[in-house]
Amino acid sequence: MDTALEGASPSWAATYRRDCPSRTVIEVLANKWALYVLGALRRYDRPMRFNELRRLLDGITQKMLTQTLRALERDGLVSRTVYPTVPPRVEYGLTELGVGAGQLTSAIAEWSAENAQKIATARRAFDGRATVEPAPLQ
Repeated sequence: MDTALEGASPSWAATYRRDCPSRTVIEVLANKWALYVLGALRRYDRPMRFNELRRLLDGITQKMLTQTLRALERDGLVSRTVYPTVPPRVEYGLTELGVGAGQLTSAIAEWSAENAQKIATARRAFDGRATVEPAPLQ
C-alpha cells in the first residue's frame, strides 16, 4: 500500500484514485461557473430564468451558462422547467441534491469573502519575495 494512504479508511483513500466515481462529481463542483450557478440559485432560493442568471453572473457567456446548466441538470443538481407559453418560459431551480451542493458552494463563498483580504496580503508578500534577487554565497 502507498505510504501516503496508510491509516486512511479504504473508502476515503479510494477518492484519490483516478477511477473513483466521486472524481467526476468533484470535477463538476470545481468548475467556477457551476459554483456560481449553484450559489445563486441557493441564495435567491427560487427558480430563476436563464437571462436572470446571466445578468447576475457577471462575466459568464451565454454558451458557458448553457453548458453549465446542462451539466448541472445532467448530474441531477438543477431542474429545468419549461412552461407552455409563447415564447416558452424556462426556469432553473435546485433539486434536493442541488440544495446540498448549494450549501457547500455558499460555505465556500462565505469563507472566500471572509478571507479575501488575507489571501491578497499573502499574495503581495509572496510576490514581493519572488522579485528579490538571491544574495550571493560568500
